[in-house]
Amino acid sequence: MIALTESVWPVDISRPVLELTVGELLRQAAAEAPDQLALVSVAPQRSARTWTYAELREDAERAAAWLLDRFRPGEHIAVWAPNVPEWLVLQYGAALAGLVLVTANPALRGPELEYALGRSHAAGIFYTDSFRGTNMAAQVHAVLPAVPAVRAAVTFDGWLDEVRGTEKRGQLPVVDPRSATQIQFTSGTTGRAKPAVLAHRSMVTNAAFVRDRCGATPGATFATGLPLFHTAGCGLAALGSTYQRATLVLAEVFDPATMLAAIQDHRAEIYGGVPAMLHALLGYPGLAEFDLGALRVVMSGGDAVPPALVDGWAQVCGAATSAVYGQTELGPIVCQTSPADSRDDNLFTAGRPLPGVEVSIRDPATGAVQPLGVEGEICARGYQQMIEYLEMPAETARAIDAEGRLHTGDLGTMDARGYVRVTGRLKDMIIRGGENIYPREIEEALAAHPALIDAVVLGLPDEIWGEAVTAVVRPDPAQPAPIPAELQDYLRERLAPHKTPKSWYTVESFPVNAMGKLQKFRLRDLIADGRLRAL
Repeated sequence: MIALTESVWPVDISRPVLELTVGELLRQAAAEAPDQLALVSVAPQRSARTWTYAELREDAERAAAWLLDRFRPGEHIAVWAPNVPEWLVLQYGAALAGLVLVTANPALRGPELEYALGRSHAAGIFYTDSFRGTNMAAQVHAVLPAVPAVRAAVTFDGWLDEVRGTEKRGQLPVVDPRSATQIQFTSGTTGRAKPAVLAHRSMVTNAAFVRDRCGATPGATFATGLPLFHTAGCGLAALGSTYQRATLVLAEVFDPATMLAAIQDHRAEIYGGVPAMLHALLGYPGLAEFDLGALRVVMSGGDAVPPALVDGWAQVCGAATSAVYGQTELGPIVCQTSPADSRDDNLFTAGRPLPGVEVSIRDPATGAVQPLGVEGEICARGYQQMIEYLEMPAETARAIDAEGRLHTGDLGTMDARGYVRVTGRLKDMIIRGGENIYPREIEEALAAHPALIDAVVLGLPDEIWGEAVTAVVRPDPAQPAPIPAELQDYLRERLAPHKTPKSWYTVESFPVNAMGKLQKFRLRDLIADGRLRAL
């Protein structure tokens, strides 16, 4: 094993980068394993829908033809839907047509959706009519006047029938593996979400390397409820399964009973989820009724994996753990543990870097490489990093330095074996159930409330979700005092539900330093000590 002398993991070139597009990946799988079950879509109180690789390629090629009747290669089209199978048909069809897919969280509300469509220059949007009680069709049509570049709004209801009635084209566009395949919205330290542009080869190769590191054998069934709008769902789960000619068992929405039944019924060998999902499955009252004996590996990411999860899955079915670390801008995974790693490495490290990427720990102020074991900013350079933040050269330059290293904004250390520990964040960001939440966006929304002078949003430890969104507000004494329920309703009209604070506190003034800069850590200490009054 390599023994490092400083906090730099050199690029491992033993595995070549896969110079494939997303569409080519599917075509290869269908050619080699046409009758292999590719996709099983499950949902509560609904029969499963299935596709072989031959059937998925057929639908994708017809979808490409359908798309090219309406869009030009290189244009951007958005998808705003839960984990319906049409999402994946569209992903592969868009890739074959040379279109760039813009992924949008189905929990977004009108203003957020409008921003995503406008900022990404989307020419079309594909959506489900409703999701979790939200009339998505109505929201789409409400925002269309504000985004005139969107010339087509297409409901998934009945879309697949249209696609299957479309004649395939003899020739589809030639697509460069280094060209853009997706735009994923993410964010840096502050401000609104930024559109990260990801390349075909980046997502395909990263998914392949992650699947190999977790010890999956070719054809091993992968079950998940990870959202497709995130690179973990549409990349690691979907493309990783296609790379291995394996079956992807995909839950339309995460529901513990449905997920456990799917793992059992399809003899899934790998399950992928964020810690909150893993908690929910282990805590399900009827867990003992399910036969999970085929499950060998539980993959987790988005947040630290607590000991109770590692030990719990080992006790329930003997499954080992593989934890991943990365960010959307890195396509998305940089480091990963292996099921063969020790319990301590799986609990307390993010594993070693994957092939094809250089990882270093650097002094945030000087950029100098840190000695082994010394904390610094985690930086990465390799095939999988984003092309750019779309039309944001200044933001791109801040994220990727002159030597091509992407600065993650996360703090960590590296040991002589190359194992990385994530110790904190330079970014002012909350991670709730694997979802990145940006306080500034919530703070700006609250600051516009007439009963408030100001608001600060921060994350507090939470056993289930990793972090809980918490707000500290300064009410306007000249206005009627607000109550949490009113503020929650106010936010839910403007932001996705998962961004709504769980706890509310009030102050007359915020703690600041001598230069007047807010000290969020003091707010955390005051809450922990019980010295802040609940709203």
